[in-house]
Amino acid sequence: MLRDEMKTLLGGLDRSSYETWCTLIHEKLFASTEWKKAQTIGATISRFPEVDTEALITRAWNEGKKVAVPKCFPKDKSMQFYFLEDFDQLETVYFGLKEPIVSIVTPCPKQEMDLMLVPGLLFDKKGYRIGFGGGYYDRYLVDFLGEKLSLAFSQQLVNKVPTDSFDIPVHKIVTNEDEYVDTIRK
Repeated sequence: MLRDEMKTLLGGLDRSSYETWCTLIHEKLFASTEWKKAQTIGATISRFPEVDTEALITRAWNEGKKVAVPKCFPKDKSMQFYFLEDFDQLETVYFGLKEPIVSIVTPCPKQEMDLMLVPGLLFDKKGYRIGFGGGYYDRYLVDFLGEKLSLAFSQQLVNKVPTDSFDIPVHKIVTNEDEYVDTIRK
């Protein structure tokens, strides 16, 4: 229920507010220690009304950083990241998502990514999140050792999200209004 309500709320964002808030979030991200230290960044290719990631991917390339994006494999609900050097290396797949064309990109070893931008719909201030369903990131992040950071609009923050033993919190949430840092590192 929470997931559907948030999708409806975000779907009602006007373009002007969306663009302004994305810019504020990007500025905070680019000023963060996590961004400055990162050499290889894992990020999804976002779709409206998610926080825009194409602009930050372009910025990463311009700063000489490597970027890796995920390819989901629904049959076994696994995910593998691949280096992305150009947006032409993407294809549109199920639900209109953009993923790498695996025949023309190189796999990125998990241990090479030092910053993961973890998507989600709802977040609490301890770093727990409700994603888009499927549990791909919770499975992938179990042994991920880099920084885990999420970008969200302030409306996506709630007091507490329901959690299970397998849920992996992010270390920081950057919003258009504030930043929230989890003190427990997993």
